[in-house]
Amino acid sequence: REDASLRNYVQRALNRGEAYHQLRRAVSSVNGDQFRGSSDEEIQLWNECARLVTNAIVYFNSRILSQLLTSFEYQGDTKRIDIVKQASPVAWHNINLKGTYHFELSEKLPDLEELMRSIEGYLPVSEK
Repeated sequence: REDASLRNYVQRALNRGEAYHQLRRAVSSVNGDQFRGSSDEEIQLWNECARLVTNAIVYFNSRILSQLLTSFEYQGDTKRIDIVKQASPVAWHNINLKGTYHFELSEKLPDLEELMRSIEGYLPVSEK
């Protein structure tokens, strides 16, 4: 029984690692793998940027899932709690990897709470 539990735990850990690497490959292959760099330094920079974008996606998804879980737990909505618990922070179907983005330096950050309000069933829960 303990062996089965350990195997299950190890398998889940391996699956999480593989899912992260699939996301990392998806980020790296944007633009048809056309840019890699012409020097070792450029290639290393490309890889580090892809890793940063991958980690930002995982963080973004984790924040959303965490807020959803808190909201649904507060409401006692067990059906939605179960759905959120099945979701993975390394999923990227909600991310447009092939979009054109414009980044500006500004003091105003995007309002995640406003984005969250567009999700069905979400109610903000004040932090204590």
